[in-house]
Amino acid sequence: MDFLYSILIALLVVVIFALISYFRVKKAVTTLNQEQFIEGYRKAQLIDVREAKDFAAGHILGARNIPQTQLRQRYKEIRADKPVYLYDQNGARSGRVALFLKKKGYNQLFQLQGGFKQWTGKIKSKS
Repeated sequence: MDFLYSILIALLVVVIFALISYFRVKKAVTTLNQEQFIEGYRKAQLIDVREAKDFAAGHILGARNIPQTQLRQRYKEIRADKPVYLYDQNGARSGRVALFLKKKGYNQLFQLQGGFKQWTGKIKSKS
C-alpha cells in the first residue's frame, strides 16, 4: 500500500509541475497560429531555436538560428526593444526559450503554434 501512495504522490507532483510550467509559459509568450505569425514576423526578429543541422535542413525564410543550447551565451544578439518571434520543431522548446528571455527583460514574445513541423509557408534550405 505504501508503494501505491508513493506512486500517486510522485504522479501528483509531476502533474502539478506540468501545470505550473504550462501557465508560466502561457504568461510569458503569446502563441500565434500560422496566419497571425506571418502577419507579424517580417516586422520582428524571427528566431529559430532548433539546432544548426535542423536549421540547415530547412527553416522559415528570414529566420536567424540561435539554438536553445546556445541561448545563455547568445541572447544579447536579440534586441529587447523589438518583437521576438520564436519557433522550434514542434512548439515545446520555444516556450522554454521565451521563459528565459522574459526573465532577461524581453516583453514582446511570440511563438509559432505547432512549430516548424506545422509550417506551410515559405522556407529556405541549404540542400
